Amino acid sequence: MAKDYYSILGVSKDASQADLKNAFRKLAHKHHPDKGGDTNKFKEINEAYQTLGNEQKRRQYDQFGSSPFSSGASPSGGFDFSGFQGGAGFEDLGDIFGGLGDIFGGGRSNRRQSSGRGSDIEALLSIDFMEAAFGATKEILLNKNVKCSVCDGSGAEPGSKIETCKECSGRGIVYKNQRTIFGTMQVEDICPNCQGEGKTYSKKCSKCSGYGFHKGEEKIKVKIPAGIDRGEAIRISGKGNAGSKGSPAGDLLLRINVSQSDEFKRNYYDIHTKEKISVKQAILGDKINIKTIHGDITLKIPNGTQSGTVFKIKGKGIKKLRGIGEGDHFVEVTVVIPKSISRKDKKMLEQLDI
Repeated sequence: MAKDYYSILGVSKDASQADLKNAFRKLAHKHHPDKGGDTNKFKEINEAYQTLGNEQKRRQYDQFGSSPFSSGASPSGGFDFSGFQGGAGFEDLGDIFGGLGDIFGGGRSNRRQSSGRGSDIEALLSIDFMEAAFGATKEILLNKNVKCSVCDGSGAEPGSKIETCKECSGRGIVYKNQRTIFGTMQVEDICPNCQGEGKTYSKKCSKCSGYGFHKGEEKIKVKIPAGIDRGEAIRISGKGNAGSKGSPAGDLLLRINVSQSDEFKRNYYDIHTKEKISVKQAILGDKINIKTIHGDITLKIPNGTQSGTVFKIKGKGIKKLRGIGEGDHFVEVTVVIPKSISRKDKKMLEQLDI
């Protein structure tokens, strides 16, 4: 029975190639088996587009109908897998679906950028305790792939002749037929001759050999945010290895190492310190000087303070990296018991009823 390919794609008989392609993309996206669609419906949509999407086949279809173009029909009416190795047709599903990106919205420019994108770089940056608490600006030197300064990343020797790629006629892409379990599909791929640029050069850059980048050094200023802690990372977009022939650079991932402080101990955004007080201060109370990361402050010790008591000084900790406000400063006091005392002090203590 003749099939109405125009009706299958939902377009009129005078539809343009652009209209056909748009209709196919929408229907293929809707009925793709990986998205829960119907396999037979997807095969029918593909068959219709493979015919109408080709000008010559379309003219033949308009004249003779669909019979010469129906594919995959076995005598029993089922789909014919005999053309696939092993007879099952599922030998390498990665290859079968590998070229479908352009059908479902992935353009050739995106694929070219992803293929030529520079790799990411991971590095370790050591900072001191106070730099982590309050933030800082650091300058680092990276050895990496940098954009070629001679050809400005194009890969062509300055002054060389630029020609349209003969392989792809300047489109940057080539079309190839790929057999799948749903029939033969036409897919786009990056031109291997020009790597998607659509042009070639009579002479490659003498410095980078046509790659658009070379080994070099780059100084980068890095802003360290206040509150960062050991083991956390900073991602700097576009500061990784340079991409090839104008493709974007990778990212720089800086792992942070924070040196320990002799005076302060950090617990997330809180600061902990220890102070010693005398027996007299513990019994009678006193005011003592406390050093915080924000400067010195006075802490009131109430009378009768026990050894091991912890006082909280609100808001004197580290600025919260992903929040509002600061942590707190905790002071643990230790009462120092003298190892020996004078006879006079001993008699006074013996007279005390404590």
